[in-house]
Amino acid sequence: MPGSGDNGHMQTLRIATRKSPLALWQTEHVAGLLRARHPGLDIELVPLSTRGDELLDRSLAAIGGKGLFLKELELAMLRGDADCAVHSLKDVPMSLEPGFMMPAILKRADAADAFVSNDYADIASLPSGARVGTSSLRRRAQLRALRDDLVIDDLRGNVNSRLGKLDAGEYAAILLACAGLQRLGFDGRIRARLDAPAWLPAPAQGAIAIECRDDAPEMQALLAELDDADTRCRVSSERAMNRALDGSCHVPVAAFATLHGNSLHLQGLVGSASTGEQVRAEVSGPRDAAEALGQAVAEMLIAQGARDLMA
Repeated sequence: MPGSGDNGHMQTLRIATRKSPLALWQTEHVAGLLRARHPGLDIELVPLSTRGDELLDRSLAAIGGKGLFLKELELAMLRGDADCAVHSLKDVPMSLEPGFMMPAILKRADAADAFVSNDYADIASLPSGARVGTSSLRRRAQLRALRDDLVIDDLRGNVNSRLGKLDAGEYAAILLACAGLQRLGFDGRIRARLDAPAWLPAPAQGAIAIECRDDAPEMQALLAELDDADTRCRVSSERAMNRALDGSCHVPVAAFATLHGNSLHLQGLVGSASTGEQVRAEVSGPRDAAEALGQAVAEMLIAQGARDLMA
C-alpha cells in the first residue's frame, strides 16, 4: 500500500497487468499519469499470465468468457502481491467480484472498430467468399448483417499476432479495436473506421479501468484522481444495458453512448452471429440517469426479440 514510510518517502505501488503488449502499454500509461501527479511515487508493474491469454486455441465464449482476464489479477490483489490492476474495461464482467471496486475509469480513447486489410479499402470492397478474422461474436453478427457472402473465422491472440496472421495471408481482412491499434502505434494499419450509428462497438470499448480492493481507502483516493466523469457516465450506461440483457462475450451485444452537454444518447444492438439478424434501439435522457437509460434500451431490445437472438 503506498503510504508515507517512517522517512516520509512513498512506498512502492504495485500494479497488476496482463503480459500482452497492449495490456503493458495501458498499465505504463496509468503509471505515467500517476507519476506525473505524484513525482515521488515508486511504481512497479506486476505482469501476470491469465487463462484468457493462455488458452488461445478456443474462443473466449467457449472457455468461460472475459472474466478469465481478471481472475489472476484479482487473486494477486487478495494475496497482497499487487495494490491495483489495470484492465480494458470492455473485458471486465458487468459485476465485479465481491471485495473489489473500480475507483477510476480513464478518459475514453477511440471507441470504434477498425477494418484492417492489406488489399481492400473497406468491407464493401471485399470479394465474395473472402476470409475475415475476428474472435468477437458482436463483430461477427454485424459483419454477417452487411455481407452474408463472407467467410468469418475465429482469430484469437494479441494485436501483434493477429496482424501477423493477416500479413501471412491467412485472412483477407481482420477486425480489431481502433484504440488498441492506436495505442501500439499501428494507426497506419487502420484502413477504415467502423463508426456509429451504422456499426456499434462493444460496451465500454476504448476505456481503461483501474480496479482495487474495496477495503483500501487510501488506494481508492489515489486512483480516483484519474477518473474521467464523462467517460464513466457513458460507459455506465452501456454496461447497464449489457447487464440488463445479461450480456457477456457469449452473446453479440453492442452499445455506444455519447454526451451532448447534460444529455446522454445511447444506442444499443443485439445480433445473431450466425444469421446476421439484429434488433436496435436508442434513447436520450439526462446524464445523471445513465444506468436507467441503459436499462430502458435493454427493455426496448428485449421487446423486439433480443432474447431469441441471444439464445
